[in-house]
Amino acid sequence: MRIALVTPAGPGTRNGNRHTALRWAAFLRAAGHQVEISLEWSGKEADLMLALHARRSHSSISAFPREKPLVVALTGTDVYRDIRQSAEARESLELAHRLIVLQPKAAEELRAPLRKKVRVVVQSSATTLRHRPVSRKFRICVIGHLRDEKDPLRIIRALPHVAPPVEVIHLGAALDPKLKPATDDARYRWLGSVPHGRALRWLASSHAMVISSRMEGGANVVCEALRIGVPVLASRISGNVGLLGPRYPGYFKLGDERALARLITRAATDADFYRSVRAYVGKLRPVVAPQAEARALLAALSGLPTAASAATRRGR
Repeated sequence: MRIALVTPAGPGTRNGNRHTALRWAAFLRAAGHQVEISLEWSGKEADLMLALHARRSHSSISAFPREKPLVVALTGTDVYRDIRQSAEARESLELAHRLIVLQPKAAEELRAPLRKKVRVVVQSSATTLRHRPVSRKFRICVIGHLRDEKDPLRIIRALPHVAPPVEVIHLGAALDPKLKPATDDARYRWLGSVPHGRALRWLASSHAMVISSRMEGGANVVCEALRIGVPVLASRISGNVGLLGPRYPGYFKLGDERALARLITRAATDADFYRSVRAYVGKLRPVVAPQAEARALLAALSGLPTAASAATRRGR
């Protein structure tokens, strides 16, 4: 098939949506499909559209011919905010023949009639890096552009409550100037935006990764941590629980820096606890293998309606 893959994340951007688009295009091309990635659909002939982001890709979604199959992949802001606030996002859900979510709990946020359209595609990482934490201090890595949804300053607020010797490496651009880190704590280093490969090397050298997000569709960086084998200290939100499971031992209460500090302290000082989290992460590693994601993506695009039935179902 000729597939138009639309993503609001442009070339050169270092965010999850762009990584997802490039990875999916590679899987689809390996399966024999022709794929063109664009910020917006150009109108070029295509047999199918795969659009990332229901709200931000709405103009392309609504312009795509009604007689052709349409698949929409939902981001965290789609699932946990936009479908409640944006008429465009809701229209994208209705127009789609199939919806992709990045972890199973995301489907619970959709109206019951839409859930039959849903397929789950857990993201993967192809990195061959393995977990080799530094020995001198307990290193914590925080990876992600600094924006409100990520609650990026929670780690700084937690540090005064952490007694063991730790160091924090924070990677990501300050997309919101108000969230630019400011602290005199010598244990904390903000390195800004770095190339993806370098970020993964920092991750592999860390004892643990903190993800404090308020909303996530299924974070790329969590999947990367699982693939490398790095324990994740995660806010207990639907997107994280959907990836890590309800019994995962490494959660802290959302927005609670003291709870995060207690979890960091426990990971740094309780060897049995740390081993238990690391072992749990090891069991999840096959879930984020590239082969598993490729199979799920191809399955999500199979069995779509023919052009004639697509037009009928969309009622246009």
